[in-house]
Amino acid sequence: MGAFKEDRFSDRLKSAGEARKAMLARFQERPAADDPALAARRAEREAISTARAVRLAEREAVRHAEVARVEAERVRLREQAAADQARDAAEAQARAAKLQADQKAARDARYAARKARRGA
Repeated sequence: MGAFKEDRFSDRLKSAGEARKAMLARFQERPAADDPALAARRAEREAISTARAVRLAEREAVRHAEVARVEAERVRLREQAAADQARDAAEAQARAAKLQADQKAARDARYAARKARRGA
């Protein structure tokens, strides 16, 4: 088994300097802003972003169209229900008027029959 190696201050300074040099080398390896590969990747990302925005806009348009269609259907059903209700009310009023007329005719017939029996 080896002996314990004690780091000296100079060893720590040397390793810190090497770490700084390694970081600087990594930074210098980055491509320049006018690098064609970097420009191509940026253009590809912009194209993807634009396509995504177009798809989102299309979905939003479809969603708005669906909401408008549902609302128009709701309005049509409401108008149809109002028309049905008005027709039902008119039919009920006509039935009530016919019933009243039939009852009056029956009452008048009974009255006339009673008069005929008394007078005859």
